[in-house]
Amino acid sequence: MRIKEIQEEIIDEFSMFDDWVQRYEYIIDLGKNLPLIQEEFKTEGNIIKGCQSKVWLHGEQKDDKIIFTADSDAILTKGIIAILIRVFSNQKASDILAADMDFIDKIGLKEHLSPTRANGLVSMIKNIKMYALAFDAKK
Repeated sequence: MRIKEIQEEIIDEFSMFDDWVQRYEYIIDLGKNLPLIQEEFKTEGNIIKGCQSKVWLHGEQKDDKIIFTADSDAILTKGIIAILIRVFSNQKASDILAADMDFIDKIGLKEHLSPTRANGLVSMIKNIKMYALAFDAKK
């Protein structure tokens, strides 16, 4: 599935909820279903700087796609990174770099996060794009 299609799917899922309490619960559930990152990747070098809680992100290239795994010590943050992993894992580096991030505004995520969590979201996206940039440069 392409990035835009996954983003549209997420927008549709979030539109099913009447309020942000339900959306937060959904985000937390997504985090609970996030495949666990291998312990060997829970290193200082894989911690995303700028997040209030600890978030580890690891990316590796398989064939021409990047596979991301992640974890967080905070349940809401884990759900946020789960959304980003769903969108960007198993995608080509060039597609990640070209991806529009407007789906985050469409689901209202950024405006419903505390300033520190919103900064963390920006940092997560930046790190995903940095992986894509690094892998794209290796071509």
